[in-house]
Amino acid sequence: MSESSLSLTLADEAATATLGTALADALLCQREAIASSGAMIGLTGDLGSGKTTLARALLRRVGVTGPVKSPTFALLEPYEVSRLHFYHFDFYRFQNPREFLEAGFSEYFRPGAICLVEWPERAGKDLPPADLTICLRALPAGRCATIGANTEIGERCLNHLRTFRSPARGDA
Repeated sequence: MSESSLSLTLADEAATATLGTALADALLCQREAIASSGAMIGLTGDLGSGKTTLARALLRRVGVTGPVKSPTFALLEPYEVSRLHFYHFDFYRFQNPREFLEAGFSEYFRPGAICLVEWPERAGKDLPPADLTICLRALPAGRCATIGANTEIGERCLNHLRTFRSPARGDA
């Protein structure tokens, strides 16, 4: 494993949510950098691997109190918390990468915005590069999360996550 990636075993859905909470804390520590450049987190993995669970826990941790819906059909769910804009995208339904540009989504990737993108590969090359990529895989017992940093903001968030300890099954 390189210095810019981290693999974690998550016992269950609660552990995945705990990782989402830790990721929120890592991002909030980068508030100033995000205010000036924005941040993008790419969430990959098969259906049911925990992408929305992680995103929902992150959004709850940063202060979203209303419903946190999966954007599978709407494609985008926006949230504003303490002058930071959070945009939760789900591109699963994209049939062609040009749909990203046609929908006008590129305008959301800007300073002061944190974009959580499920299925980023379906948006193609026009999607801005991810600061962090998180690949979730279901295991026979639990999940595996592989987190990669691609930028300085991503590296700082990853370093924050290196202290993460997944709770044992049922402890979260």
